[in-house]
Amino acid sequence: MECLFCQIAQHQIPAKIEYEDDEIIAFADIAPKAPVHILIVPKKHIKSVKDVTEEDVNLIGQLIKKAADIAREKEIAETGFRLIFNSGKDSGQEMDHLHLHLLGGKNLGPMIQQ
Repeated sequence: MECLFCQIAQHQIPAKIEYEDDEIIAFADIAPKAPVHILIVPKKHIKSVKDVTEEDVNLIGQLIKKAADIAREKEIAETGFRLIFNSGKDSGQEMDHLHLHLLGGKNLGPMIQQ
């Protein structure tokens, strides 16, 4: 069975799509952790950051650029936003498909509490 994110990218499962092109799909997280919480996902199935190959480098750059574009569209670019790639179980990665979290719309505070 294909992964959930692959199914969303193929429009087999509905999602609130914020952006789409031939290589990337971006959609609202179903359990948002901030007023703006969008997942930017390559349509190519890459399990996690540790599985990125040399041929994927440009694609990963496109994910980051698109996140910045969406932040501007959502009017959170000037006040600040956070980008997160989780990789592996201990990081909190829940889906075995690489994805970039864009979070913003409020003060997110420090990433790691001391």
